[in-house]
Amino acid sequence: MAVTKTHEPALINHALSLGIDLIGENKVQELLGKLDYLDPPAVEKHLIGHLQSNKVRKIVGVVSMIQSVDSLSLLQEIDRQSAAHGLVTDVLLEVNIGGEDSKTGLVPEAAPELAAAAWELPNVRLRGLMAVPPICEPESEIRGYFARMRRMYEDLRSSASDHTVIDTLSLGMSADYVPAILEGSTLVRIGSALFGMRRY
Repeated sequence: MAVTKTHEPALINHALSLGIDLIGENKVQELLGKLDYLDPPAVEKHLIGHLQSNKVRKIVGVVSMIQSVDSLSLLQEIDRQSAAHGLVTDVLLEVNIGGEDSKTGLVPEAAPELAAAAWELPNVRLRGLMAVPPICEPESEIRGYFARMRRMYEDLRSSASDHTVIDTLSLGMSADYVPAILEGSTLVRIGSALFGMRRY
């Protein structure tokens, strides 16, 4: 995934022309402001940043996946808005794997209960897990967080019902995508390594 936060549509479109086929945005308003300028406009889009319940109606039907679900109330609102649009929305549960106060996400122990709730909602399709671990040195420490996420992902897959496809483990960014892949990530979120430093 190419993470396009703060980058102009012209730069994003250049990346799309070179073969990028999935983009991720952190903020609802920023993504909505870019929609009319993307070429091709139908490029697959995910929301990867924190989502407030009152903004769900603006994003359902715009993105193919919401990667940052961290509460039952948010999950239920996504289900309600998806039903209103006649859609089923793919989601990932965001796990605060490092227990950091500065980050959103579920505590790891809460993930199985929220996953079970997701499976009861007809207009939400749980596809897997996402996390942003703490910045770590040495690499062995970050790999430990990624390995814990992989174990959670495997547990989720084993507990899913036969008709549920758990196939996405979203781990790794520009600075740590290699250890993320080595530990089992199926989707890496790359921003600065593609586009350069963000311009705020």
